[in-house]
Amino acid sequence: MRIKRQAARAACGMAVAIATLSTPSAFAADAWPSKPIKVIVPYTPGGSTDTVSRVVFERVSQSLGQPIIIENKPGANSTLGVGVAARSAPDGYTFVSVLAAYSANMSLYSKLSYKPSDLTPVAEMAELPLFLFASKKVPARSVGELVDYGRKHPDALTFGSSGVGSSAHLTGERLAMESKVRMTHVPYNGSAPILPALVAGEVSVAFDPLLVPMPHVKSGKINVLAVASAKRWPGEPNIPTMEESGFPGFIMSSWTGLLAPAGTPQPVVDRMAKEIAAATRSPDVAKKLTELGFIPVGSTPDEFRKLIERDTTRYAQIVKAGKITLD
Repeated sequence: MRIKRQAARAACGMAVAIATLSTPSAFAADAWPSKPIKVIVPYTPGGSTDTVSRVVFERVSQSLGQPIIIENKPGANSTLGVGVAARSAPDGYTFVSVLAAYSANMSLYSKLSYKPSDLTPVAEMAELPLFLFASKKVPARSVGELVDYGRKHPDALTFGSSGVGSSAHLTGERLAMESKVRMTHVPYNGSAPILPALVAGEVSVAFDPLLVPMPHVKSGKINVLAVASAKRWPGEPNIPTMEESGFPGFIMSSWTGLLAPAGTPQPVVDRMAKEIAAATRSPDVAKKLTELGFIPVGSTPDEFRKLIERDTTRYAQIVKAGKITLD
């Protein structure tokens, strides 16, 4: 009888051990990563999301000891690539990098191929401050002067963006709403055409990242009026924030972060978040990102989740007020 009890206990213990080894936590902690990891970038190569992803994951790949393959899947304002990621196996080997447009898309589309619950926030990688640039044909060297000019000359102002539903578009819409100045939106196919349009005076103003337009400010071809972030940009401390320019709470910086398919083991999510944080805080990666006009972040999954929720609400208000849709 004693032998049978001992055998039963041994069998029970073995069953528990097998069950434990088969759980996602054990898999994540003991075996991940055991093969290359894929990060989907739902935009074309060379854009903000692609650039940040390649800089950050080059370092993360070295740390994890496995290749990280960047796969560009552009289309439908990023929803195509995000949808692919949402339907991928939650095994810790597929992720997707997104911009703040991910939050905006929740309101811009009446129907998406995925739900927010289909994806799990991993980490914000970097913040992308948006600066307000103005054509030299607009007699304004500050946001206040721009607003005064717009009120005295109804329908004279236009604003360019990288496309309908982009962060630049919704930030411009917010400025028009809060200033009560009518400004016509001029969407372009990406951010590249915005600069020549500003220089030529085809559009009055545009919210855009710092890197490409700033040399043209230095050469006197366009003006920069403000930055839509909480603090002034360290490299250009003379540029005031939108809040300092008379628009309290006007913080509309874009961001780029990483998502995983829902159900990805939490230890994997946490490990990837820690690796991203370590990468963005390493001196060489931080220097690269800063030189490109990004603010390195490296948040926790919970911090990133709260950021997504905040911006989803914020963009929904702008989309509703401006009656904007992408359907």
